[in-house]
Amino acid sequence: MKTSALSASRFLARLALPLGLVAATLAQEATTPSYLPSAEKAVRLERFEVSDRHEKTYFSQRSATATKTDTALVNIPQSLSVITRELIDDQSMQSIGDVTRYVPGAGIAQGEGNRDTPVLRGNSTTADFFVDGIRDDVQYFRDLYTVDRVEVLKGPNAMIFGRGGSGGIINRVTKQATGATNRELSFQVGSWNQYRTTLDLGAPLTPTFAYRITALYEDSESYRDDVTLTRYGINPTFAARLTPRTTLRTGIEHFHDERTTDRGVSSFQDRPVKTAAATFFGDPAQSPTQATVDTAYAVLDHAFSRDITLRNSTRFSRYDKFYQNVFPGAVNAAGTTVALSAYNQATARDNLFNQTDLVLPFATGSVRHQVLVGLELARQETDNLRLTGYFTTVSPTITSINVPLSTPRTTLPVSFLPSATDANNSGVAKTVAVYAQDQITLLPQLQAVVGVRFENFSVDFRNNRTAISLDSTDRLVSPRAGLIYKPADPVSIYTSYSTSYVPRAGEQLSSLSLTNRALDPEAFTHYEIGAKWDLRPDLAFTAALYRLDRTNVVIADPADITQSLLVDGQRAQGLELGLTGRLTARWSVVGGYAYQDGTIKTTQAITIVAGARLAQLPRHTLSLWHRYNLSRTWGVGLGTIYRDEIFASTDNTVRLPGFVRFDAALFHRLNARLRAQLNIENLLDRTYDAMAHSNNNITPGSPRAFRVSLTTLF
Repeated sequence: MKTSALSASRFLARLALPLGLVAATLAQEATTPSYLPSAEKAVRLERFEVSDRHEKTYFSQRSATATKTDTALVNIPQSLSVITRELIDDQSMQSIGDVTRYVPGAGIAQGEGNRDTPVLRGNSTTADFFVDGIRDDVQYFRDLYTVDRVEVLKGPNAMIFGRGGSGGIINRVTKQATGATNRELSFQVGSWNQYRTTLDLGAPLTPTFAYRITALYEDSESYRDDVTLTRYGINPTFAARLTPRTTLRTGIEHFHDERTTDRGVSSFQDRPVKTAAATFFGDPAQSPTQATVDTAYAVLDHAFSRDITLRNSTRFSRYDKFYQNVFPGAVNAAGTTVALSAYNQATARDNLFNQTDLVLPFATGSVRHQVLVGLELARQETDNLRLTGYFTTVSPTITSINVPLSTPRTTLPVSFLPSATDANNSGVAKTVAVYAQDQITLLPQLQAVVGVRFENFSVDFRNNRTAISLDSTDRLVSPRAGLIYKPADPVSIYTSYSTSYVPRAGEQLSSLSLTNRALDPEAFTHYEIGAKWDLRPDLAFTAALYRLDRTNVVIADPADITQSLLVDGQRAQGLELGLTGRLTARWSVVGGYAYQDGTIKTTQAITIVAGARLAQLPRHTLSLWHRYNLSRTWGVGLGTIYRDEIFASTDNTVRLPGFVRFDAALFHRLNARLRAQLNIENLLDRTYDAMAHSNNNITPGSPRAFRVSLTTLF
């Protein structure tokens, strides 16, 4: 642990930043959103009481994400994993990568060291993220300081969420002003100079008006040489009861993340290069990444009666993302040198989304219905600019150099200039979508969920480099159907079908071209059967079998390479098992097992041939986390993660070996208002490879790491 007095003093000096932001925010009338709160989350006044969050279970019984209605998980015909705040705190989770560790069927890819890239049922994504049910699709690293819980929905979800979501989506449900009193301040110190503090402060101001503020500041280094991270954020939220039946929630968030772009190590002889986990390939000094996200949102809820409700949500987000990297390529045949290249990319996007949802329950004879009808309007303006790195001190045209594999660093200056193929584009994407869903109780033991979304998605795109303007319009029809049989109230057996589409503009809205503009969008078709069993009110077992097909993949016509063909692209199928909740009054558990088989169905390129295994997809994964409370003041945690070997890319030439990792935790409540926590990652200090982006961008796993947290309720 490289603890230094200088870093500690710098951290303490900067600690004033989030607290100063909080004070400034309290003087303003800024506010924040909520997403379909359950009945107990209504705005209300509560006397402040010191509570021990860690005595709660990891299990959540209900969700308002998968159906946009407050529904018991056992009655949702889909695999859905809920990562509660209690589990986030106990495992000291701070990122989307942390969240996926204990979600069966989910993994994480490297994302070129500048973005979250989960892998859901064999499909990697950089855009299928949502906040309180509204799209959050720019490439950046998301923090969990505002989060009440994270919900991972697996399988296509276009009926509810629209285009994309090919393998699933990740929705962050944020902390909300509810009228309850929150006063929590947490400090964390960890290995490699990690310093982090978070604040959660909220209270009622009047019987009908409440606020809540969450804030974050972090200044950290890494087990990777010369890799640093600084991030901060503040999220003030307010809720006002305008009438007995009408509530308005509004808010803003400012979040900034700045770090070193780290693309890991290269490979040699079909395996990751054998080197110390700390070894950086490239030039960290010329590899910065930064993202700034500013968001304002408002949610208006009105209840016409106890059961008939109307919700209107508006969210505006401005993203400013830039990353630059000097990164590794292939190692030469002798294993003595490695190639280094460089580029940078800037993305600016403004998102404006408005959703209106009406929930209307009624009965037709003995058949009960809960109908949801909705309208979504969206406008997204995007600018992209990419520049290639030239090592001009070597030659004005050199874009790649070779350095010794034993010392894979460079300090040569790099000039970033536009090449003939670098992206320089602007675009406006517009969405108009209407959707309807019916949750039907056919018989006391038989339910159905059916719905369809009609979406008009249009893109006006300009290639600023060639001065060519393009446009495309996709009219997408996305059905969903599920049937649920309940032999007993806490048990369900279900089957479901859904589809989703990714238009030719791509998930980042920058892939439209003359050759693909008229082609049908890629399609994803999903079938699932499963079972859910609430063994007790705070313990659930789930099982699911699925098949997910990707079609309309573009390839060059072998008979005429100037023409394109659409073919079946890939199939992923597997089994997922999950167990979440409390085994005894003192023993909580969360975990799962997944068997996944994913293959390429049609040869698409020299490196993507029929029969190849999907990249980043382990055949077997197993994760299990336990927390056991030894007494009212002491608790221990133990986690086990097993991942089978994976291929770094679809050419199936480089393998990342399988591994087993153990994590541990120790919890101590010092008094009613103060608790301490120690988390240990990679308890046995095993060497392993955590994730990859390609054959030559592989991230070594962290050596044994410690985090010590102190949390006070004031």
